[in-house]
Amino acid sequence: MKKLPIGISTFREIIEDGHAYADKTMFVHSLADTGKYYFLSRPRRFGKSLMVDTLKEAFEGNRRLFKGLWLEEHWDWDNAYPVIRFSFGQGVLENRADLDEKIREILHYYEQKFGVVSDYESISGRFAQLLDFAVQKYKKRVVVLVDEYDKPILDNIHHPERAGEIRDGLKNFYSVIKDSDAHLQFVFITGVSKFSKVSLFSGLNNLVDITLSPMFASICGITERELVQVFEEHLKGKNPDVIRHWYNGYSWLGDKVYNPFSILNYFREGLFRNYWFESGTPTFLIELLRKKNYAISNMERIEASEALIGAFDVDYIEPETLLFQTGYLTISSSEMMGAKVFYRLSYPNMEVKASLSDYILKHYLPDSPSRERGQQGIFRALKDRNPDALKGVLHSLFAGIPHDWYRKNRMADYEGYYASVFYCCFVALGLDVKAEDVSNHGNMDMSPMALNLA
Repeated sequence: MKKLPIGISTFREIIEDGHAYADKTMFVHSLADTGKYYFLSRPRRFGKSLMVDTLKEAFEGNRRLFKGLWLEEHWDWDNAYPVIRFSFGQGVLENRADLDEKIREILHYYEQKFGVVSDYESISGRFAQLLDFAVQKYKKRVVVLVDEYDKPILDNIHHPERAGEIRDGLKNFYSVIKDSDAHLQFVFITGVSKFSKVSLFSGLNNLVDITLSPMFASICGITERELVQVFEEHLKGKNPDVIRHWYNGYSWLGDKVYNPFSILNYFREGLFRNYWFESGTPTFLIELLRKKNYAISNMERIEASEALIGAFDVDYIEPETLLFQTGYLTISSSEMMGAKVFYRLSYPNMEVKASLSDYILKHYLPDSPSRERGQQGIFRALKDRNPDALKGVLHSLFAGIPHDWYRKNRMADYEGYYASVFYCCFVALGLDVKAEDVSNHGNMDMSPMALNLA
């Protein structure tokens, strides 16, 4: 049985150490064959860094790593290119000075590697000179790969002024790319969010966004076919329908994919848990939902335009945009309305639906003992089919609202707050319910879809 590559984003390590690998190398060929400048947005821990590293190994001509993979027979291995890779994934950069220092460290590494003695102090000058020297030395144009391009901004998104300064620093850095076309063979930029081109990639008009391209929908994540073919041994004795319900469902207008981090951890542990959700906390998202007085039950019926889910800026962030780009919601369907495309968003799977609801509930009902007792009571009442007990639990749960913690918070003045608490109490238990269910008798506040109370 092949080893599971949990948390490994180095292509060489996966191949050389014999880990299971879903072959994504056909996407390397498609990218190189059809364009030059690309941008990809995907949620955290979805395989973006592994794809960046796969591109690096291919462009550097390391054929032996691709033995038996699709790309081995579909790539010009005699044509190797110098590769410069920037990654902003490590550590937290708290200000513009930290960002500039990080960029200078990466530039210094490649200056030493290529034998460059820089004549410039500025970041843009050093970067441009590095590209020019690499082309002269290797007689090949340069491949530039940028991983986690937006992390310095997202780490400071709750401080708009600081985030804006860091954004401007990155804009200065990325501006070199748009002015160095003659020196560049291929550019691939990836991250969690998509900031507007005007705010971050000003002038880089030829940057092709493949985030919602059906051709590249499964460039990250694991498809159903890949799951069965690559992880067949790990699936033995397990219920594929339940696995699908928990971890499949992410869609970017193509084949649905499993969250790789969650499914790999499930194979290792054999337990249905919230692996991906627990690997990061959406604190800023919760604050934004509070600020907007957002009714959580609305998440299951969001309809948003391509512009709304497509990009945001430090000074303009909507909940729908953040929910989609960070992976808490995904596309369930799309529809053309005149000249515009509208998407229906929903939770991708049970892991995200239950986990996010539970996390929200903890912030909306900070009285932990009361919250836990209430959820236990709800579950037992439903299992015993006892509506009177359920009524009593709900009365008890809501009797304490607003707590002192909420009396100074305008959220408690809105029906959306109470509806959110009610909805999250059920969904956080893993119960499949539907809010504002429409029928010929009117709207039901919430109805059960399938209550698995085993």
